[in-house]
Amino acid sequence: MDISFYFEPLELPDYKYGEDSSGHRLGDLFRSFTDKEFFPELGDVDIAIIGVNEERNAINNIGCAHAPDYVRSQLYKLYRGDFSPRIADLGNIKQGHKIEDSYFALTAVIAELIKNKIVPLIIGGSQDLSFANYMAYEALGQLINIVGVDSVFDLGKTEQAMSSQSYLNKIILHQPNFLFNYTNIGYQSYFVDPEAIGLMKNLYFDVYRLGAIREKMEEAEPLVRNADMITVDISSVRQSDAPGNGNASPNGFYGEEICQIMRYAGLSDKLSSIGFYEINPRLDCKD
Repeated sequence: MDISFYFEPLELPDYKYGEDSSGHRLGDLFRSFTDKEFFPELGDVDIAIIGVNEERNAINNIGCAHAPDYVRSQLYKLYRGDFSPRIADLGNIKQGHKIEDSYFALTAVIAELIKNKIVPLIIGGSQDLSFANYMAYEALGQLINIVGVDSVFDLGKTEQAMSSQSYLNKIILHQPNFLFNYTNIGYQSYFVDPEAIGLMKNLYFDVYRLGAIREKMEEAEPLVRNADMITVDISSVRQSDAPGNGNASPNGFYGEEICQIMRYAGLSDKLSSIGFYEINPRLDCKD
């Protein structure tokens, strides 16, 4: 399947580093889709970066659609570590006329990548895109475990329309269902209805309060290691460390703690997709 027609090529003037580039920056390592005539060759790629400029179902965080290129402008400047994965940056998914069109495109792309043993790394956009990520596994007929790093559960109400704060309910109720288990890491009890906590436990889902995880960060490792799909809401990080989010609060993970959790994710040989959502450049304190 040719997935190139789903993407727009990148324009990345901000990642150029001029004379100081030694060829060891991530921007030098990535195979990036910058010319519409030359889509990256994916035959030997391990990880594929996908940007999704979609925020039509965002709640209290308009501006997060601009995150993919904003993240790239910083990511490309970083130096590579002691590793040599083959990474392609496929550009940004073309925004559909309706948001369902964007979901469909993202689902199709992720399913094709997973089928070819390439790990999609999605940069949103709003977190309802996690539903499109989940639907890729339905397309593949694969039961999965999902880990959500989030300060809330994003359950919403049964009758509530799809949004960044109700997508999990849509996953749970969707038929046929391919969700084997869901684990939340870092919920903050004062943001969560006690009935929702009871519901999660009745469904035999695993939920871990922020304070409990922070006391023993190493206990997050087996939880993350068991995930097929990880969805990260940047509002799970405290506002002082990640101010670019309309729902940020003074409490949450420290920056180094979320990095530790993501390191566990990177070490997992089971993880097959991961997404980062709700980053809002308009609210970030750094231009």
